[in-house]
Amino acid sequence: MDHYFTGGRAYDGREYEIPYAYGGKQYRFISGAGVFSAKGIDAASDLLLRQMPPLSGSILDLGCGYGLIGVVLAKEHNLELTQADVNPNAVSLAKRNCEINGVNAITVVSDGFEHITGSFDTIAINPPIHAGKQTVFDLYAGALLHLNEGGALYVVIRKKHGAPSSAAYLENAFGNCDVLYRRKGYYILRCLKKEN
Repeated sequence: MDHYFTGGRAYDGREYEIPYAYGGKQYRFISGAGVFSAKGIDAASDLLLRQMPPLSGSILDLGCGYGLIGVVLAKEHNLELTQADVNPNAVSLAKRNCEINGVNAITVVSDGFEHITGSFDTIAINPPIHAGKQTVFDLYAGALLHLNEGGALYVVIRKKHGAPSSAAYLENAFGNCDVLYRRKGYYILRCLKKEN
């Protein structure tokens, strides 16, 4: 069976318009059948956005879906945005949503970090839990390699989806993992890439 995180799920042409208010601004997103959280804003993504500190520099929205996290953060903090997703339909929608909301971005189809070049000051992930733990851990490992020194990885994940095991993996990989938020089963984790 094809899923939004395999890149093969069919797009049947149905689209949904999703309004989103953040930081005193009104955003508008177009979503479509076959992408993650197609009919509304995902609670975890919304939570991550509302817990993020001020940012600067460059950001990678990995597994961007239709572009919510990257578009909002780039607009709010004037960031250089790269968006990537394995699902070509999601990438197409993310490009459209950048245009709708006045954000410039590099947007690529990529299975994890397969087609990601360069490094970033921030990487944000709402991981594809149902793709399996190893896939998620591979994304974490790739994030460490693609962060600038002093850069930060932000992850939003639910306890029942493996937040404690993610935190343990990240602590081992990065040498640090702070829990920025823990409530109602949701965790927001931050890991810093230590400077040499």
